[in-house]
Amino acid sequence: MLELLIAIVIFAIVGVLAMGGYNQLVRQREIAAATMERVRNLQRTVMRMSQDFEQLAARPIRDATSATDMPALLTSTNTGDLVEFTRAGWTNPTGINRSTLQRVRYRLVDNKLYRDYWGVLDRTLNSTPIEVQLLDKVQSVTFRFMDNGRQWQTTWPASQATQVAGAPAASFASRELPIAIEVTINLQDWGEIKRLVEVPTL
Repeated sequence: MLELLIAIVIFAIVGVLAMGGYNQLVRQREIAAATMERVRNLQRTVMRMSQDFEQLAARPIRDATSATDMPALLTSTNTGDLVEFTRAGWTNPTGINRSTLQRVRYRLVDNKLYRDYWGVLDRTLNSTPIEVQLLDKVQSVTFRFMDNGRQWQTTWPASQATQVAGAPAASFASRELPIAIEVTINLQDWGEIKRLVEVPTL
């Protein structure tokens, strides 16, 4: 009888140890899966932003009231809004009657990075953007823009010092594009990530 009790106790101890090891293994697998998903989301976000900036188009738009022009690339002072711009290369495989240019905006709200885009360039008061969340746990996103004089600017449009001779000031500023853009993403879990994107000149 005593031997049986000892065997039961030993079996219970082994079972507890085995269950603890199994739970730890499951937990490690969940952590690894979450980390890989985080990596994929970050890679998609960086690739998406790189593709957008590599296809910048010098196409200003009219604002919702049609009263003023908005530059082809514009940094924003509104809370949450980061940058808004026109990009080319919007594929149209179904042949919808629309432009291949697209108006895009990046914004940061509640530590979440969003990419918004409009179905039309010159939008009206009824035009609403399509919102796509790209990444969470984002503390900040900052941009630097290299002008034609190879000087870094923190806002855009850049100074009129680079204006082409004979071009109207307002017209030039609204179509002006940088030659490179530096993107800095500060994450709560992984710290700072930088990407430098060259803007092709047409």
